[in-house]
Amino acid sequence: MGELVPVLAIVILFLGLPWLIFHYVTKWKSAATLTGDDEKLLDELHDISRRLDERMCTIERIMAAENPNWQRDCLPDVGTTVTPDLNVIRERTRIRSGEGA
Repeated sequence: MGELVPVLAIVILFLGLPWLIFHYVTKWKSAATLTGDDEKLLDELHDISRRLDERMCTIERIMAAENPNWQRDCLPDVGTTVTPDLNVIRERTRIRSGEGA
């Protein structure tokens, strides 16, 4: 019985402990990766956000064309005025539509 304790301690120290560490390192690495479903969801969210951005740009262009002071009308009166820069809106539209790069 006296010889069993040191042998058991050596086995646990040199076999059990490294196995336990490598086991959980492997688990952590596999858990940190994205699954196929996660990647699909991220792609869908990116597509939705891109479409919403395009819609907002379209709405801003329509509003600026109909009423150049629309942003000023929507902002609280704090003494500063914001006017839409139509050249910036046109440039964004041109870039998004792929007319120039």
